[in-house]
Amino acid sequence: MSLEQFIENFSDLFDETDPDTINATTAFKELEEWSSLLALSVIAMVDEEYDVEFRGEDIRNSNTVEDLYEIVKSRVE
Repeated sequence: MSLEQFIENFSDLFDETDPDTINATTAFKELEEWSSLLALSVIAMVDEEYDVEFRGEDIRNSNTVEDLYEIVKSRVE
């Protein structure tokens, strides 16, 4: 599991945001397109791609895409 692949999977969830604008330091909650629906999509993506249980609390406690990645990375078996 690499940070680059995680960023790609994360940015694929967005329809209107240019994927090239999303990187490790992106404050994802500040993206115009960010919504509770996208938060659910992130949870589903993490479950499907990494087989990791991810909760809304994890998203609330994160500020950047890399923060999300570090949580997922710490739970990958």
